[in-house]
Amino acid sequence: MYKKIFSAQIASIFFSSLFILVSCTEQNNSLINKANKEWIQGHNHSALELLNEVLQKNPSGSKAEEALFRIGEIHHFSLNNSTGALMFFQEVRQMNPQGPFGYKAQKYIAEIAEFGLKDYDQAIIEYQNLINFDKKDFSNGDHQYRIASIYYKKQNYEQALMELEILLENYPKSSWVEETKFKIIEILYTLNRCPEVRNQYRDFNLEYFKSRFKSELDFLVASCLEEEGHLQDAYNGFKALEGQYTYPSILKMKLVGIEKRIENEKNRPAPTKDKKHPIV
Repeated sequence: MYKKIFSAQIASIFFSSLFILVSCTEQNNSLINKANKEWIQGHNHSALELLNEVLQKNPSGSKAEEALFRIGEIHHFSLNNSTGALMFFQEVRQMNPQGPFGYKAQKYIAEIAEFGLKDYDQAIIEYQNLINFDKKDFSNGDHQYRIASIYYKKQNYEQALMELEILLENYPKSSWVEETKFKIIEILYTLNRCPEVRNQYRDFNLEYFKSRFKSELDFLVASCLEEEGHLQDAYNGFKALEGQYTYPSILKMKLVGIEKRIENEKNRPAPTKDKKHPIV
């Protein structure tokens, strides 16, 4: 008899606790959904109040992670507060790096470091953290490309070149491959390695016959010819780009400059040969 009463009490407590748990979960979901709607409608402060209410009721756990993440997004996208957003995303990462919001929070941290704070050294670290996080290769090489781009911004061209080569090796099916190969040629030109520019250019044209980078590459090859003193070939290369090149004013400047150089060379007097005087 007592056993049955005791079992019934235990069951009652269990289902009561379950009901409370479900009710709390539903209430939290309702608050978060309402906060999302408020944010979409532009009511940022109202959304923040609702999310802070979720945090007061749930200082830890999945709902806390989601609330912190949403608060970070509001600060980042709507309040233009990159520093404030960074704090919330870092808290999400610290709370549960492998949770449903851990990867997205890490991605925002890297982007804020690069674009918001212009802290390029820290951005490289954060993008590398993303690569380490993303072992299943879901990123398409995006983070590796960002690292290469940052080194390019820092004018560390040799390191940028190495990072682009890593992208080609580790992400051979990435949608960044064509642009990466273009960037490699661009950097080789910057480093005055024109023979390599021509070799890479030939390979690129065979692989990407109708590339959107073709005019830029043709411009680089013509620039190499100009710098090496092959003025007529360079002029022909630039001339063929008329109506195609993105920056017509620069193209015109190149053509005019080469025309003047060719004219000067034509008008330059031929060097006189030293006359040998007979030995008396």
